[in-house]
Amino acid sequence: MGRHIGPVWAAVLVFVGAVWAAGPALAQGAVKSTHGDWQMRCEVPPGAKTEQCALVQNVAAEDRPNLTLLVIVLKTADQKSRLLRVVAPLGVLLPSGLGLKIDDKDIGRAGFVRCLTTGCVAEVVMDDALLGQLKSGKSATFIVFQTPEEGVGVPVSLNGFGPGVETLP
Repeated sequence: MGRHIGPVWAAVLVFVGAVWAAGPALAQGAVKSTHGDWQMRCEVPPGAKTEQCALVQNVAAEDRPNLTLLVIVLKTADQKSRLLRVVAPLGVLLPSGLGLKIDDKDIGRAGFVRCLTTGCVAEVVMDDALLGQLKSGKSATFIVFQTPEEGVGVPVSLNGFGPGVETLP
């Protein structure tokens, strides 16, 4: 999960700046539809003129119910790209980043960009390859590290991801 630099990031930063405070709140917005294990949640963030929607799934590690992740997919402000944002709990090891496997294939790691009172945020602009893997996959595993040696995998169902991401307004 490499980072894209350039005009796409500029658009993402504008969008993230507009929605940053509402990021976790957006996950609490009104449920507009359900797509398999994903929910489409929408709300008008403070200062915004239009409703913004995100595809959301909240999951917990099977053996550690207190280790939860909030997985959010939303469009950038220019509507040309999709952003994958994951909010991990406070206490994760930040330098190790957030790992991702799709159907047991290692995809890579994304760095954490910020910690809020609700948790630490990792995000990446999804290129066509990653989007395709998520759409065709059965399950994803996000890996957070509590020590450099101890990665904890948190399974995320991809059931309904494809149809859900296609309906993002």
